[in-house]
Amino acid sequence: MPQIIPFLWFNGQAEEAAKYYVSIFKNSKIDSVSYYGDAGPGPKGSAMVVEFQLEGQDFMALNGGEAPSSGQPPIALFVSCETQGDVTSCGRSLRKGGASCSAVG
Repeated sequence: MPQIIPFLWFNGQAEEAAKYYVSIFKNSKIDSVSYYGDAGPGPKGSAMVVEFQLEGQDFMALNGGEAPSSGQPPIALFVSCETQGDVTSCGRSLRKGGASCSAVG
């Protein structure tokens, strides 16, 4: 079974939000923070992706800038798959329901 992680979109407040969420729940922690470098698109040294846990549930937060204007809420599901075939099958199934899918190498 693939691991499914809620992926939250922020406009510059991902690290602050993760710290706040972690402060509320006892069994919670920030696992890692990746920062933007010279290539951007965010300001160099600012948080890009924050990985954290709330009561054992994994979350990821992205400082992705302004939310897309598609009318969709700025949240996604990060699905960790074992094989390319799993990625293809999962993406195909999700698209049938109208979801937008992107594969990350």
